[in-house]
Amino acid sequence: MRTIGKKIDKVWFDKILAGDKSCEIRLADFEVSEGDTLVLREIDEARRYTGRQKSFKVTYCANTKGMEQCHSKQEIEKYGLWIMSIKPLE
Repeated sequence: MRTIGKKIDKVWFDKILAGDKSCEIRLADFEVSEGDTLVLREIDEARRYTGRQKSFKVTYCANTKGMEQCHSKQEIEKYGLWIMSIKPLE
């Protein structure tokens, strides 16, 4: 298990703290696995750290590289991909 630190803009950090956002979409330029710890460090408009941070356990991760197996490259380029975090209805 590893600890991964990433910057996050205030608007998204506030949504996470409020409980409105429960997923992260990141460029897959680093290694991550289920069980790792993701430390999100808030940055301001000038890209400076504010001092606020919060740690999260990675419970699920998926890499979209190779999704051409499910959809054509042209479809992905036209529509993009949604990455959704979902929970069952009560």
